Amino acid sequence: MAKVTSKLQITIPKRIAERYGIKPGDKLDFVPRAGGIRLVPAGTWSQPRLSSEERVRLFRESMKRADKRADELGVKPKADESERDWTREELYTRDYKPR
Repeated sequence: MAKVTSKLQITIPKRIAERYGIKPGDKLDFVPRAGGIRLVPAGTWSQPRLSSEERVRLFRESMKRADKRADELGVKPKADESERDWTREELYTRDYKPR
């Protein structure tokens, strides 16, 4: 396990460095991920930079595909919240009970 120093530096454990071929002087990128940080050699990973227009276009395309699949399966989307037996707010207030 690595420990952060007062200068916000970390030491990569030797077995991890050897396993992934990390050597002194190598540069690493810290990539934010849901629930943590991913450490990758610099320049080997880049997050796609999409414009708002491109994101909207991709979203609309995915919705068309989802609608087509729903039609093929004969699934009818529910028109509004009143047709469901739950509300969006309940998703955030229900008690979690592990199995």
